[in-house]
Amino acid sequence: MSAADSIWLFQAVHAAGLSIWLSIAVINNLQAFHASVAAVGGTMAMAPFRQEPRIDIPLLTRAIDSVTLHRLAMLLVLALQILASVSGWIGSYELLAADGLPGARPWLNLALCSFAAFIFAMHLGGLWFAYWIRQGELQLTHISLLLWVLAAFFLFNFPWA
Repeated sequence: MSAADSIWLFQAVHAAGLSIWLSIAVINNLQAFHASVAAVGGTMAMAPFRQEPRIDIPLLTRAIDSVTLHRLAMLLVLALQILASVSGWIGSYELLAADGLPGARPWLNLALCSFAAFIFAMHLGGLWFAYWIRQGELQLTHISLLLWVLAAFFLFNFPWA
C-alpha cells in the first residue's frame, strides 16, 4: 500500500467513524428527547448548585428555569447535529465512492463546522451557567470534542501528499 493510499484509508475510516458518531448522537437525542431536554435544563437551571452541599454564588442569577427555553436550546443542538450528520455522510460518500477528497472536503468541513457549532453551544452555554463548578467532566468532554473537531479539520484539509 502506498503512503497516499494509507492516508486516504485513514481519512475514509475517520470520515465514516465521525459520521456514525454524529448519527448516534442524533438518534440518542431523538429517542430520548425529553431526557436530553432535562439534562440541558438542569445545566441551564443551575440545578447542581442546589444539591448538597449547596453552593450560593452570584452567578445563580443567570439560572433559567423555563422548560420552553430548555427545549429550544436542545432543538438548536439537535438541528446542528442533524446538519453535521447528514453532511458527514455526504462527505464520506464523496470520499469513498465519488470524487475523493476534493469532492468530500466541502461536505466534511460543513460537518465539522456544524459539529463545532453544537459543541460550542453546549460548552459556552455551560460556561455561562458555571458548569465547571459541579459538572467538570462535562466541560472536559466538550473540550475533548472540540479538539477532535480541530484534529479532523487538519486531517481533511492539510496537504498530506
